[in-house]
Amino acid sequence: MRTVSEHQDIVAALIKARAPQQLPLAQALGLVLAEEVVAPLSLPGFDNSAMDGYAVLAEDIASATAERPVLLPVAEDIPAGRTDPLTLKPGTAHRIMTGAPMPAGATAVVPVEATDGSTDTVSIRTSVVTGQHVRRAGEDVTAGTEVLRAGQVVTPAALGLAAALGLAELTVTPRQRVLVMSTGTELVAPGTPLQPGQIYESNAVMLTAAVRDAGAEVVASPMCGDDVDAFHATLAAHATDVDLIITTGGVSAGAYEVVKDSLSGQVEFVKVAMQPGMPQGSGTVNGTPIITLPGNPVSALVSFEVFVRSPLRAAMGYPHPGRPRRAAVLSEDLTSPRGKRQFRRGVLTGDAVTSYGPPASHHLRWLASANCLLEIGEDITELAAGSAVPVWDLS
Repeated sequence: MRTVSEHQDIVAALIKARAPQQLPLAQALGLVLAEEVVAPLSLPGFDNSAMDGYAVLAEDIASATAERPVLLPVAEDIPAGRTDPLTLKPGTAHRIMTGAPMPAGATAVVPVEATDGSTDTVSIRTSVVTGQHVRRAGEDVTAGTEVLRAGQVVTPAALGLAAALGLAELTVTPRQRVLVMSTGTELVAPGTPLQPGQIYESNAVMLTAAVRDAGAEVVASPMCGDDVDAFHATLAAHATDVDLIITTGGVSAGAYEVVKDSLSGQVEFVKVAMQPGMPQGSGTVNGTPIITLPGNPVSALVSFEVFVRSPLRAAMGYPHPGRPRRAAVLSEDLTSPRGKRQFRRGVLTGDAVTSYGPPASHHLRWLASANCLLEIGEDITELAAGSAVPVWDLS
């Protein structure tokens, strides 16, 4: 059997990044910058007031106190957005709003709270020093400097900075476009009455969510019965413009393995030394990478976590594509089959971890409430309580 590490390398080599793309700011959130962003202008672009108040020459009110206020005529009213150039004459004040441009000649701003708020002759009850309550041009960003680095994830704050710099687009690594196909004649859509022998389809719903949670885009998630012609027709209808195809089911050793029967010669079907998730497949269909996962729900999602999620995120440029991993202290005795790497559902609390539910691949209930996977190596058959065990943090 192929080792987990060998299959991880094979899958990772299949998934390739798309070419960088310029996207509008509204579409760039959560993507990774493919190029650095250099500021085309300075921020602020001009000296402006940090307070609602009065622009003054600091020397004119050096003697102002609450007991002996200084009175100055208000020569101008400057709201934010006023564009005509103004000059403050000594011995006068300009009423000014936060963000409004400082008039030439003014050296400070007196907060309105330290005045009587008048619009004709203002009474100023405190002195200020030169530069007080003034935002200087370029004190946040200087034109020509790098403000966002390549490889950085675009956050709301990064979008705000880009917009403040007048940028309408950012160059990013696009999302991977993924087709998720679930196979099995026994499957019906949720909401449809079940006939004897039928089950509700859950893998496509689950893996579509997993792909989106990884940051990629799902273009379609169709179901297909165990019919080779129908499988090829479904694939042809949905796989015309995708970067990756993920299928579930039809890869084991039964008589109706539609994925195996349909893709023999294009996909290498193997057994991987792991539990759950032993039957796996990988290859290309018309040049598009395809990963074929087993059909049992736990096997499908664990296989996605172990083989697909990290290279999928790496292809989108995420700096930390893998799940966080660390050692935890096992709170119980466990056994594991020799020769297979076992991934057990677990609950991680602080530095302690407890296995959660049976190890079989159909027990989805337990995975739904787990917050980690315990990874037990191929050569380990027993672990005693108190042992250190590697865990994948799913939270």
